[in-house]
Amino acid sequence: MTRQFISSGSIFEQQIGYSRAVVDGDWVFVSGTTGFDYSTMSIADGLVDQTEQCFKNIDAALRQAGSCLNDIVRVTYIVPNAAEFPECWPVLRKHFGDIRPAATMISAGLADPRMRIEIEVTALKRSGKPTQA
Repeated sequence: MTRQFISSGSIFEQQIGYSRAVVDGDWVFVSGTTGFDYSTMSIADGLVDQTEQCFKNIDAALRQAGSCLNDIVRVTYIVPNAAEFPECWPVLRKHFGDIRPAATMISAGLADPRMRIEIEVTALKRSGKPTQA
């Protein structure tokens, strides 16, 4: 089976040389995704708003791959300030409360100081039509 490369249209993908997501068989690997609105290349100031945008971006990539949020089995959160991480927990619970993927949080600097969170996911496509989380 050939790989399928998914692009969000972000300028970062072309400049750095990566795909928003890669589909390999039934697996979907979504790159670290930030809170940028790729249609306008703008980013909100707040962590909660950025976290919501991350989920919109991830959902769009998964749907292009024939998958959905419900298929996520693994998530990694990267935040520059670990003390702020609890601020976004309600958003994480909203999207993952029933899905409950295996998760890791790492505190590390991100490429742009405006970025407050980056989320990377791995999904295993289920048989049948993707459903919304």
